[in-house]
Order: sequence, then C-alpha cells, then structure tokens
Amino acid sequence: MTFATTALARIVGGAVSSGQSLLLILGLLIWDLGLTLLNLLLPALPPNGVVPAGKAGAGGLWPTYIPPSTEDSRCSCPALNAMANHDTYNFAPTFCIFVPHTMAEILDRSYWTDRFDLSDIDVHNGIEHDASLTREEAYFEPDQSKVSVKLVEEMLRSGTGPQGDLTIADLSRVSERRRAEAKRTNPQFSLSFSHKMFGSSNSSTMLTTFGGKVADLRSWLVHGRIPEGWQPKTNARMGVSILQFNATVFQVELGINEPNDGTRKNARTAKRV
Repeated sequence: MTFATTALARIVGGAVSSGQSLLLILGLLIWDLGLTLLNLLLPALPPNGVVPAGKAGAGGLWPTYIPPSTEDSRCSCPALNAMANHDTYNFAPTFCIFVPHTMAEILDRSYWTDRFDLSDIDVHNGIEHDASLTREEAYFEPDQSKVSVKLVEEMLRSGTGPQGDLTIADLSRVSERRRAEAKRTNPQFSLSFSHKMFGSSNSSTMLTTFGGKVADLRSWLVHGRIPEGWQPKTNARMGVSILQFNATVFQVELGINEPNDGTRKNARTAKRV
C-alpha cells in the first residue's frame, strides 16, 4: 500500500468516525430536548417512588455494601465508584449514554465495541482534573481513586442551606477557593474551560441527585456508599436530562469569580444598585 493510499484511508476513516460521533451527539440532544419537555409537562414521580418496585434501591433498600478490595477498579469520580456497589441516580437515558461515550472518546476507544475499567478513565486531564473538591492534585497524589477526607470535610462544612446543606452559592465559593489553592501550590496546575465545566458538573450532581444533603454526601463521597433509606432527590418523570442538569452546572460555574474576571463582584455591585 502506497503512502498516498494509507494517508487517504486514515483521513476517510477519521472523517467517518467524527461524522458518526457528531450524528450520535446530535441525536442525543434532540432526544434530550424531548425528554426535557416531557419532564415539564408530566407529573413528577412521588418522592419515595423514584426507584421502581422490584429494583435495587426501591423503598430505600439498597444491596449490601461491599467495600472495594485491592483487586477492584475505582476512579476519581464518586458517582461511578458508588454505582459499582449500587444502582441508580435517576438520570435520563440520554445522560447515561452521553457520559460513557465521552469517556470512550477520551480513551480513544469505541463506545460500541470496547470496554474500560474505572481506573482507566483517570488519565490526567481526561475526566480527572486539577482543583478537585474531593481529591488532592494528581501532581501530589497520582492515585486519584483515593479520597481526600480533608477536602471533603472542608466542603461539607461550607454549607449555608437549611441544616447546613450545600447550595449552588456554597459550591461556587468552595470551587473558587479550591482553584486558587491548587493554582498556588501545584507547579503543573492546568484547568481548561472544559475541565472547569466538568468540575462544576461534579458539584451539580451533589445538588440535583443528593439535594446538597450533607449527611448523605459524606457517606457517598468518603466511602462510595449510598446511605440506607436514601432515594434520589430528583423525581423528574423521565430522569434529569442533559439540558436540565446543565442549567445547574452553569449556575455553579458562573458563580465562581476567576482572577481578573470580576463576575461575582459585578453581580454583587448590580444587586446593591
């Protein structure tokens, strides 16, 4: 095979792969818009009826918690670690396709035919990123499956909601402080726009799925364990859609005042005026 033929085959293959990915994302977004509209039109599920009868977690009864052994694969994402022991968060199917598809692209694997372990997705600046609210910097702690109890407790103590629960403003403030600290102490610090948004997505899961409830979050974040009796705090009929989830993500991110940004300062000034 000549150089020209090889080059052409790779270009065509790359274009086809990119085209398929774009079509999938477009299809998901159209589907997601439909689910969002249904969530707005249909009655919500009863608070204690989010998990269907007969499924793990129905009535708050979860499978027996088994701590991971040294042979089990875990990662920097508390949600995925807990799902290795449990079952559901009530996210819409579009969200549940979009997330593993994104992970597959990060790892340069096929969403349709390949597999990966949880530890595989901890490649630095994949979904794992600097300025995490629950992990030390990868520069200092390469094993990102390890929880920083210190960081978790600092975050949980920051709640200003009812009974000390976390709010959108709390997580914006904690993220702002954590980014400044990471930038100051980590000589290899990096945080692109996409990773900032991913960090705010992590925060939004604590709000949409757990309602910011500190007692539930401590078990989930530190031990990867869903508390006995817990049920998802979001009871949207079709599950939380990508569009609905991102509404919270943007609120968290826009509340973070980056250096030379002045976003929060300007917002406060506008309020006083």
